[in-house]
Order: sequence, then structure tokens, then C-alpha cells
Amino acid sequence: MVKTPEAPTSIAAAIDALDDRLSQRFIALDPNGYFLIKVDSEAGELVLEHFGNTIDEKGLARDSDTGEVLSCKKGSNGPRAASAVYRGRSAKEIGIQLTEGDGPHPLSRLDHALYLGRELQKAEQCLKEGRVYVQD
Repeated sequence: MVKTPEAPTSIAAAIDALDDRLSQRFIALDPNGYFLIKVDSEAGELVLEHFGNTIDEKGLARDSDTGEVLSCKKGSNGPRAASAVYRGRSAKEIGIQLTEGDGPHPLSRLDHALYLGRELQKAEQCLKEGRVYVQD
């Protein structure tokens, strides 16, 4: 019996369902901080802002300066200032900035590095195609 390949839409749907399921798992936060990824279309660059944090005994991310629990919404003191900003024309260029050289490096967890690589690739594709990028 010859196996026929699935239609691309069913493969895409299966991959999307798997990705959605995997996104529901517990993820430990990186004690070195978190990143916000943006696309600067005018400059033709990806922008990666790094924000430091402290992880408490409950696994919550807190502002290292104020101790305030960090939320996805703007904090009571307004937007936080990035501790570092990385700019590059490609995901690879920023990845090299984050991981090569003497350091210190802003990543301490492999799962965080993999997530960033995936998101930077998506942002790069949006930059190339002139589409809006929204970080997952």
C-alpha cells in the first residue's frame, strides 16, 4: 500500500494544534530576565530589549529594583527601562550578540534561548515581508 501525503492544510492544522498544546505547559522563568522583541521597519532591524528581574520563591518575576510583581500590563510606575537593547538585521545577527563573546550573557536557560530563536525568526520574516510582528 502506498501512503499518500496529507494535504498541507491538515499538516499545518496538526502542527498548530501541537504548538498550542505545548504552549500550555509550565515554563520556569529565566532569572536573568526577559525580552521584548520589536520590528523597526524604518531602520530595517529587529530590536530586542532586555529587562532584568528577580524570581521569588513562588516563581513570580519581580522588578529587581522595586520588588513589584511584573505583569503583562504597564506597571504602576509606567514602562520599565530596558537594561540592554540589541539591534540587528536578522535573527542570527542578534543570536550571535546574545550568546557569543566573553559575556556576561543575558540568558541562563536553554528553553528561553530556543524560545527567543523561534520568535526572532518570526520577527525576521515579518520584517522581510513588511508584516506586523506580535510576540507570542
